[in-house]
Amino acid sequence: MAKLYFSFSAMNAGKSTILLQASHNYEERGMNTLLLTAALDGRHGKGRIGSRIGLSADAFVFSNSTDMEALVSKHHMQTAINCVLVDEAQFLTDDQVWQLAQIVDELNIPVMCYGLRTDFQGNMFPGSARLLAIADNLREIRTICHCGRKATMVVRQDEAGNVIKDGAQVEIGGNEKYISLCRSHWRAAMF
Repeated sequence: MAKLYFSFSAMNAGKSTILLQASHNYEERGMNTLLLTAALDGRHGKGRIGSRIGLSADAFVFSNSTDMEALVSKHHMQTAINCVLVDEAQFLTDDQVWQLAQIVDELNIPVMCYGLRTDFQGNMFPGSARLLAIADNLREIRTICHCGRKATMVVRQDEAGNVIKDGAQVEIGGNEKYISLCRSHWRAAMF
């Protein structure tokens, strides 16, 4: 029985690496995966999922207007898809998460989503909120704060390393813009 999975974490916990490993495991057994990533995130090139340790793969991009069910169904009709893997799942819309659930329920294809739970201000991303509400399986991928505790939050910083406390929810970046912290150190930085 297929399930909808959501693996979430703060920045730099290895979500993309785990996604790429999962895809490799399917392909190694002769199964087909469909990789999806947000059009917003072009850090590794448009239509590429990349990890900090150097792994990468081509992926189809989705935007807010993408019909996930139609996209997956189209590819599934051409070549049987055994698993759908979604990187940057926090950028999914509420409707898109429901479309992914429908893929699981009606096409019996597992869907594995990977993304951030909260933004730099501690607010939920819409896609993450819906995934936390309806996913069959939730998994927290852990990374650590500089103090050694589990990091669950991120702060955004400017070029000089100063913490930014307001602004747009989405600003694409990696280690140069975001630092993962435990809640205690995040609160100290933000308040």
